Amino acid sequence: KGTIHLFRKSQRSLVGKLTHEFRLVAADRRSWKILLFGAINLICIGFLLMWCSSTNSIALTAYTYLTVFDLFSLVTCLISYWVMMKKPSPVYSFGFERFEVLAVFASTVLAQLGALFILKESVERFLEQPEIHTGRLLVGTFVALFFNLFTMLSIKNKPFAYVSEAASTSWLQEHVADLSRSICGIIPGLSSIFLPRMNPFVLIDIAGALALCITYMLIEINNYFAVDTASAIAIALMTFGTMYPMSVYSGKVLLQTTPPHVIGQLDKLLREVSTLDGVLEVRNEHFWTLGFGTLAGSVHVRIRRDANEQMVLAHVTNRLYTLVSTLTVQIFKDDWIRPTLSSVPIANNILNLSDHHIIPMPSLKAADNLNPVTSTPAKPSSPPPEFAFNAPGKNVSPVILLNTQTKPYGLGFNHGSAPYSSVLNQGLGIPGMGAAQGFRTGFANVPSRYGTNARGQPRP
Repeated sequence: KGTIHLFRKSQRSLVGKLTHEFRLVAADRRSWKILLFGAINLICIGFLLMWCSSTNSIALTAYTYLTVFDLFSLVTCLISYWVMMKKPSPVYSFGFERFEVLAVFASTVLAQLGALFILKESVERFLEQPEIHTGRLLVGTFVALFFNLFTMLSIKNKPFAYVSEAASTSWLQEHVADLSRSICGIIPGLSSIFLPRMNPFVLIDIAGALALCITYMLIEINNYFAVDTASAIAIALMTFGTMYPMSVYSGKVLLQTTPPHVIGQLDKLLREVSTLDGVLEVRNEHFWTLGFGTLAGSVHVRIRRDANEQMVLAHVTNRLYTLVSTLTVQIFKDDWIRPTLSSVPIANNILNLSDHHIIPMPSLKAADNLNPVTSTPAKPSSPPPEFAFNAPGKNVSPVILLNTQTKPYGLGFNHGSAPYSSVLNQGLGIPGMGAAQGFRTGFANVPSRYGTNARGQPRP
């Protein structure tokens, strides 16, 4: 027998778990290419930062942040490969697809924070503009442009490719699309390149390099150093405008919202489900985006009592599975309960429910302000209410009716019309009183069994 350890330590620390998962990803040959580009990216970022310091150019610094964003995109691509290798676990029952959504959201938010930092530094430089050295400005621009385009076009980044197509267009894409329509109207052959809309990452790389080239020419010609700060602001605004729609889209996925473009299709499918044979109601439906291109949902379906649960479940799943890949359907049959006539608990030794029926009646109040005929508060100015000749009080204890004969409705009453005199003579007018007692109410001791007089003695 082994030793029982009450407080077992975790097998691996956090660093150990990260190392294990990294080895799992590195074992795939597809990841080697990404790791190689990541190493080259780090070397390129080091050189660019040194050139930014030697040139004193904030525009080149803003453009270098795009290379840093490329490093984040490579990390996101590695996470995407890791997600495909992992299987759902009891802790993560829906899988690990939301990790790549979180990686895209974090990358775009960090790029926007870098753009805000550039804007803040640019405002300070407008107050005191330093001198810009153009020795390595143009070299750094082309090195960064070449590496960014080469990385973007060589690595198939599935998460960012999906987000760039699914998110709304940025203001830079809209302006370039308007310009492209004008160019394609003159040269129709360019429509395959510029239309319908360009890749936002390629577009911002080209636009940033163009801004740096203009900066280099103006500084070389006129020593206009303020154009470097203006170019930095332009690159920062383009970065912020490009990353913001992607942050919004990935943030909505993290908040488990329903994509707007599938709401109409979901409504159509739910209407079709509600018309299936045996389905009475579809309720508590909730659909959300689990990952990029993956929709999850749950729905409750109420069916008839005689319907086949498995058949209805198969039809509902078949209809919704075309759009919702991860679906949970809860089937429950329609159930109703006959209303009972009594809500007062009765002991078993008092009566048998098969022989008696109970009608809850309120007990009598004090007869101070009651009308002796109607048992209602007396109002001198208003006429007596109609059909109020035997209305009881408010707090009468339950009256037990003997079921001596089998009645169709189980309430112990004979059917057919009866004159008022016969009803009063049988004692139905006032509980515990015959016709000879009159219409008085307000007795202190009201008998609880039909067919007894006021003194508790059985009637003849």
